[in-house]
Amino acid sequence: MKNRKIANKLDQLLEIHQFKDYCPNGLQIEGVAEVTKIITGVTANQALIDFAIAEKADAILVHHGYFWKGESQEIVGMKFKRIKALIENGINLYAYHLPLDVHPQLGNNAQLAKLLQITDRRPLEPWDKRSVGRVGKFAQTISAELLAERIESVLSRKPLHIDGGKKEISSVAWCTGGGQDYITIAAEQGIDAFISGEISERTVHIAREMGIHYFAAGHHATERYGVQALGDWIASELDLDVQFKDVDNPV
Repeated sequence: MKNRKIANKLDQLLEIHQFKDYCPNGLQIEGVAEVTKIITGVTANQALIDFAIAEKADAILVHHGYFWKGESQEIVGMKFKRIKALIENGINLYAYHLPLDVHPQLGNNAQLAKLLQITDRRPLEPWDKRSVGRVGKFAQTISAELLAERIESVLSRKPLHIDGGKKEISSVAWCTGGGQDYITIAAEQGIDAFISGEISERTVHIAREMGIHYFAAGHHATERYGVQALGDWIASELDLDVQFKDVDNPV
């Protein structure tokens, strides 16, 4: 399939025009015109590029691509090496950031909720249907200790738990990756727990003082699943060879 046709289909599926993002969504670096094999991953790092080259892939699809707002515009050093490898090997780079977080079926938040058995999902910010933060509940109340064990079992990574004081958890909000600052909105709504990827120094005090459990489950660990779901969609709907490569990242 033509590289730009793939981009058009993904752009429409993920409704990228609905988002003001920190980076361009879609085809970021153009490679060969005809694409038959795609490697998916969380981040377009050198290890993923090297793997795609070894597998003779025509394209890479990631959640974290390039050209972020505020970063240096010079193509030197690490950035040069990555882009040079892509161009020399004719590899297309597709990247979808916020649109892949938010998609109601394929997105990172939707996939994490499915894995953690969270139901009745809705936007954390009810005035914004594209809110990156989400809120839902568990079928039965669960202790903080058991929720931490469930997260570790599902993600194969022990979360950092900041105790919010409540004995039982029924309602839960979450935002994968670096969404820790949504905890304040969750706490103001009286939600029992908040799950995200990262944690900041201030997040500890917010959780303790506002009475909400916080689970930092890993940026990479919480964002492995959206790109896999999107890859499965591509394989099924576009009949392309798609392979996920997990480049380990402890953060």
